[in-house]
Amino acid sequence: MTKTIGIIFVCAGFLAAQDSVEKATVPLHDPSRPAKIQAHLMTGGITVKGYDGKEVLVEAHARHGGEEHESTPARAEGMRRLELPGNAGLEVEEDNNQVDIKTSSFNRPVDLVISVPRKSSLELKCLNGGDIYVEHVDGDIDANNLNGKVTLKNVSGSVLAHSLNGEVFVTLDRIDPSKPMSFSTMNGDIDVTLPDNFRGNLRMKTDHGEIFSDFDVKIDSGGGGITTADGKQKDGTYHLRFDRTLRGTVNGGGPEFQFTSFNGQIYIRKRK
Repeated sequence: MTKTIGIIFVCAGFLAAQDSVEKATVPLHDPSRPAKIQAHLMTGGITVKGYDGKEVLVEAHARHGGEEHESTPARAEGMRRLELPGNAGLEVEEDNNQVDIKTSSFNRPVDLVISVPRKSSLELKCLNGGDIYVEHVDGDIDANNLNGKVTLKNVSGSVLAHSLNGEVFVTLDRIDPSKPMSFSTMNGDIDVTLPDNFRGNLRMKTDHGEIFSDFDVKIDSGGGGITTADGKQKDGTYHLRFDRTLRGTVNGGGPEFQFTSFNGQIYIRKRK
């Protein structure tokens, strides 16, 4: 059975709109099992915090300010604009411990603040106008931001973190030793802190930057070098390119960890 919590759902204590903030308290189908949270935004940012509770708490904050409005119609010249309440258009649906969160606001940014049980998995996506921030969550985390930073602090489990234009900053308290992880950005630095007992195989690449590590990385002698990209051409020449991927292992190796930046530095830190 699907429980839907949204503008059309009337139930005291579940959904409220106050001071342009829409709030939802979402009960899970089975609180003894981890939750899976999916939140996708066109414009705005997402903040997720783990807490010692059994429900998912959602707040949608519609941003205010003249720059976020469309141009004032000529017929309204000289008049004051009155702000409408509940502009976020929050929509939440729970089905068998999966909670889907979105907003229907297209004319202004909306910032989501979500509190989740600590053992939860996350799938977070932002396109414009905000950052992704997560702390104190234990589970599989997939965070993807087109134009903004991705920051994951004191998380555990496995991580896929990507930003096209922004920094990727991750601090892992504990890792899932059976799962590979990936940290990538086109334009920005990657700064990842791992437990001191970390074991893994590393694939590291930055086209316009450098790589720094606290760990003793045993570099694969076969990593990098010139590789044939397209083979023999019609004129008898070869197209060759230099593969800047650096491969190595830490503490004997383990699951694969990829670090990829086009314009930025890569920092791999040991948790102290």
